[in-house]
Amino acid sequence: MNWPTERDLPEGRHRLLKEFVMTEIDRKPRRKRLAVLAPVAGLAAAAGVAVPLLFGGPPAYAVTKGADGLIHIGIREAKDPDKLQADLRAMGAHVVVNYIPYGKKCSPQPRSSHFLSDEEARLSVFPPPADARPGFVIDPSVIGPGQTGVLEFSVSENDRGGIVAGIWARVGEGPIADCTLVDTTDAPLSH
Repeated sequence: MNWPTERDLPEGRHRLLKEFVMTEIDRKPRRKRLAVLAPVAGLAAAAGVAVPLLFGGPPAYAVTKGADGLIHIGIREAKDPDKLQADLRAMGAHVVVNYIPYGKKCSPQPRSSHFLSDEEARLSVFPPPADARPGFVIDPSVIGPGQTGVLEFSVSENDRGGIVAGIWARVGEGPIADCTLVDTTDAPLSH
């Protein structure tokens, strides 16, 4: 199946896609099976859309690096972004990681003088490898000298008490501005 890139979507269509996926997720009964999340999490990493988060026991997240250099990230709970960032950097991924609660967004925007397009440097791997576990996969090899990967996670409750998360992944050139959380009524990951 060929998935269109963001640039192939008409103006406003990207946001409609996000809203559609969110609505479909809310309609489905919640299951505590990780296998259900794999296809949706891959789409989320590619499009920055919401996916269900599974809250359970420790750890809050898990990261593994494959022989191909790809890094799999599975998040169970939105905590310890600094530790996740340190673990990813120890695996060779020069990234910054931020968790953004509902009703907040990162400021300033944009956080980089220039974010590369997916055609230039796709940080998230989509579709994910066939053997990928639930979560999402990043390719640190696309981050070049003087560049930094930016991973923003947004976590919120829906109107039914369920937990959903959105993921935004890009590669920025030059320094990345620190994320100062400010109030917003917009989607937290709208850039």
